[in-house]
Amino acid sequence: MVDWSNQPILIVEDSPEDFEATVRALKKSGLRNPLYRCSDGDDALDFLHRRGNYVSPDDAPRPGIILLDLNLPGTDGRDVLEEIKQDPDLKRIPVVVLTTSTDERDIESCYEFGANSYVHKPVDLSGLVDAIQRLKDYWFQIVVFPKTDD
Repeated sequence: MVDWSNQPILIVEDSPEDFEATVRALKKSGLRNPLYRCSDGDDALDFLHRRGNYVSPDDAPRPGIILLDLNLPGTDGRDVLEEIKQDPDLKRIPVVVLTTSTDERDIESCYEFGANSYVHKPVDLSGLVDAIQRLKDYWFQIVVFPKTDD
């Protein structure tokens, strides 16, 4: 069984305010996992493929889970999701789409591309803290994942 207490969390979020709110919510929920941020889709793919600024595994450890915004500059979150789930080395990483979009087409396409969850990001901090707490309870306490090689 995977020890989730030390699994890195990759947050792919272009908004500094939304990133900070997510970090605060994660801390309030009791998670102390190492957090990494990529602010656009291209940066996230470099991180995951360990290229560019992320050649070293120390700079880009394999995340235990990815929190992915959809509307990103450069490579869009939908394209990032699709690439992750088509890559044999990355496809087992759980991807939680955490976005303000409630568009049915986004929800449907994300699940078609292999998203593990689609969560509407609340606009207020208390709603975000509640959503993150529920994510933590589910992904870090209930779900059982196979061991990873990396």
